[in-house]
Amino acid sequence: MSGKLSERTRELGYTLPTPSAPVANYVNHVVSNNTLYISGQIPLQNNVPAFIGRLGEAISEEEGALAAELAALSLLAQLGSAIEDDLTRLVKIIRLGVFVASTADFKRQGVVANGASNLLVEVLGESGRHARTAIGVASLPSGVAVELDAIFELRA
Repeated sequence: MSGKLSERTRELGYTLPTPSAPVANYVNHVVSNNTLYISGQIPLQNNVPAFIGRLGEAISEEEGALAAELAALSLLAQLGSAIEDDLTRLVKIIRLGVFVASTADFKRQGVVANGASNLLVEVLGESGRHARTAIGVASLPSGVAVELDAIFELRA
């Protein structure tokens, strides 16, 4: 895929947030050889954590999918920073990790994760297709409903 990531997302009607700064002793991303690892990203609205609560309790499935979509925009913002907004540097997403804060009886983490997966494929096309893990957890940073991390393959 060619062009600028920021332009591609804007053409599709999305706005990338400002890449967030780490809140502890880690970095937003690491490149090793041709592999980019992006640290956990949460849903943000106006640079503030959004969708606070757990699925199966305070957050509906539809809201969870929206939270995953917002977290995917945060992930793309970090990707854009790492590749200097140049989509020609991206080969593909290798793996997407989706963590869903949910009650013990909530069983539809994969449906929530589709909010992120669908957005990534829409923005990145075939390069956005990925292997994925969706995991239910008791809580996430800032009390958000969803957190994503990802591994990307870059061109040499």
